[in-house]
Amino acid sequence: MQIQERIEFLKNEINKSNYKYYVEDNPYLSDFEYDQMFAELKELEEKYPMFRLPDSPTQRVGSVSEKFSSHTHKYRLYSLDNTYNADELRAWYERVCKEYEQELELVCELKIDGLAIALTYTDGLFSFGVTRGDGVVGENITQNLKTIKAIPLRLFEPKNLEVRGEIYMPKSSFEKLNEEALANGEKVFANPRNAASGSLRQLDSKITAKRDLSMFTYTGIFEDNDDKQIKTHYDGMMRLKELGFKINPNIRLVKNIQGAIDFCKEWETKRFELDYATDGVVIKVNNIAIQKDLGYTARAPKWATAFKFPPEEVTTRLIDIELNAGKTGVITPVAILEPVQLAGSTVARASLHNFDEISRLDIRIGDTVLIKKAAEIIPKVVKVMEDEFHSNRPVYKAPLVCPACGEPLSEKDGEVGLYCKNPDCSQLMKAKIEFWASKDAMDIEFVGPSLVEQLYDKGFISNFVDLYRLNMQDFMQLDLIKEKSAYNIYNSIQESKTRPLNRVLTALGIRHVGKETADILAGEFSSLDMLADATIEQLEIIDGIGSIMAQSIFDFFHNANNIKLIAELKDLGINPTAKVAPKSDKLTGKTFVLTGTLQNMTRDEASAIIKSHGGKTASSVSKKTSYVLAGENAGSKLDKAQNLGVIILTETQFLEMIKE
Repeated sequence: MQIQERIEFLKNEINKSNYKYYVEDNPYLSDFEYDQMFAELKELEEKYPMFRLPDSPTQRVGSVSEKFSSHTHKYRLYSLDNTYNADELRAWYERVCKEYEQELELVCELKIDGLAIALTYTDGLFSFGVTRGDGVVGENITQNLKTIKAIPLRLFEPKNLEVRGEIYMPKSSFEKLNEEALANGEKVFANPRNAASGSLRQLDSKITAKRDLSMFTYTGIFEDNDDKQIKTHYDGMMRLKELGFKINPNIRLVKNIQGAIDFCKEWETKRFELDYATDGVVIKVNNIAIQKDLGYTARAPKWATAFKFPPEEVTTRLIDIELNAGKTGVITPVAILEPVQLAGSTVARASLHNFDEISRLDIRIGDTVLIKKAAEIIPKVVKVMEDEFHSNRPVYKAPLVCPACGEPLSEKDGEVGLYCKNPDCSQLMKAKIEFWASKDAMDIEFVGPSLVEQLYDKGFISNFVDLYRLNMQDFMQLDLIKEKSAYNIYNSIQESKTRPLNRVLTALGIRHVGKETADILAGEFSSLDMLADATIEQLEIIDGIGSIMAQSIFDFFHNANNIKLIAELKDLGINPTAKVAPKSDKLTGKTFVLTGTLQNMTRDEASAIIKSHGGKTASSVSKKTSYVLAGENAGSKLDKAQNLGVIILTETQFLEMIKE
C-alpha cells in the first residue's frame, strides 16, 4: 500500500471510530487498536507532512492562541422566548396556528444547558467555529472546537452548510474534573455549564483537548440545492445525522401541542437520569415553509419556544443549624440536612438567610422541611412540613456569642443580622480573605476556602495582604500541594496585582459597598488616595451613594487598621489608578438598576455595556433611578420601580437603546 493510501486508510478508520464512539455510543475499535493506529498516523504525517490535511484526527490535539478574534455571524443566532406551564404553551400554539386554521406538527428537543456555537463547513470540511456572542458577533474558537471528537472534521459527504449546536460537559466528567482539581489544590467549577465554558475558552486548546466536551447539534442551514429541498425540521435533523453530526436521541415529532405537553411532563423528572444537564424543552414548528412565514420578533423566532422546567422541591430532615461568620462579621445560619437529591444533585446544606427568617418559619432542629433551588443554583428552605412532633421540639434561639471566637454578638439599627465585631475573629478573617480572592473581587484562581484555611491555621497569613508576601516554598509546605500547584497558586496571586480599581474596592469588603457601588466609586475617583480623601458631603452627592453608604465609606478609609492595610497593599504593588474611557456618552447621567435573568447576556455584561456608554448602575431603586432593566423572574426591585414610576425596560428595548 502506498504511503498516501495508508494515511487515508488510517484517517478513515480513526474518524469512523470517533464517530461510532462519540456520536453513536457504539465502540468500533478497542483502545489498543485505536492508539496503535493513531501513533502510526502521527508518525507517517511527521515523515510526510505533504499528506497531513486539516481533517486529520491528529489535528485535534490543540495549539496556543494569543487571543480569540471576533467574527460576524453569516446568519444571526436568535434567543428563545420562554413558557413555564401548559397554559402558556397552549397560548403560544394557538397564536402560531391562528393564521393557518389547522393543527401544526411540532418537534420537541431537550434544551441542553451548555454553550451555543455555530460551525461552518465548506465542501464537507470544518472551516471555522464561532461562539454565539451577542447573536450577531461571536468569537472564533475554531482550534478549540477541533479538539471535540463529537464535532466531525470532515462530513460523510462534501456539503456546504452551517450548523448550530450546544457544547456541554457530561456530569460524570464534570465530577471527575472537580475531584482532580481538589486533589491538586486548584479551583473547582460551580456546575457543568461553567466547566464547559471555561474549557472551551482556553487560549491553549491543548487544555480544551484534555477536557471531556461534547456537542449536540440542534439545527442546520443548508446551502446546497439538493438539501435546500428539505421541507421539515425533523427531516433536516435526520439529514444532519446522516452527514455525521451528533443529535440528541430524545428528539420527538408530535402531532399537536398536547404531544409537546406530554413530552415536557415526561422529562420533568426523567431528565435527572441523564449524564448531561437540561433545563427545559425546545418546541419548534416542524414545517420549514411555515417557519419562514412566521418569521422572528426582534430577539426570537415566532415558530419556536422554550418550556422551562420548574425548580424541583423536595422534603428532608433538618439535622442541625450551622453558624458562619461572613466578611462583614454578620453571622449566617445554614441548614444542615439529611442528604437528598434535588434538581439532579445531592443537597446536604441550604440557606436559612437570617435568624428572623428562622423565627418567621418556626424552624426547629429535627423538623421535616421543604427545600428548593433558587434559580436552579442555591438550595434554600421554603417552609416547615408540620407533623405531630413539631410543637414538642425546642424553639431555636439565636446565638448570643460568636460561634468562632466567643465574643458577644451585636445588632445594627435597621438590620436583621447579628454581628461579630471582634477584628481578630479567625472565622471573620478567613471569610475576608476568601472574599478578597473570590471571582467577583480579585478573581485569584486556585485560592479557595480549603487553601485559605490551611494558610491561616498554619500561620502563613493573618489577612489578605499576606497573600502577596508568600513564595512557592510556602505553598509546598501545605497538604496535597505539589510544585506545579504551588507555581499556579503563586502566579495567580501575583497576576491579581493588576486588577482595576473597581475590583480592589469590591475586594476590600467595605460595608454596604458591593460590585455596583464599587463601579460607581471607580468612575468618580481615579485612585484609592482620592477616595480616601473624599469628605462625607462629596460622597453623598454622588448618584447611587446615599448617606448611610457615604458614612460607611468614610469610616472605612479613616480606620487606623484599614489605613495600614492599604499602605501595605501599595508597598506590595497594588495601587490601581486607571480609568476606562467610555465608548460613547449616550447614557451619561443615566442610572440603571438591573433585576431578573437576562437572555442575551449576564447582568455583569449588561452593567459593563451601560458603563461603556457613560451610564451608571446602582444596586437599589430610588427616585434618582433612570431605568430598571428587567429580565425574567424580576423581584421586589421591579415592584418598587412600578410604585415610584421609574421607566422599566425589557432587554429588547435596552438593546435598541444602546444600538449604534
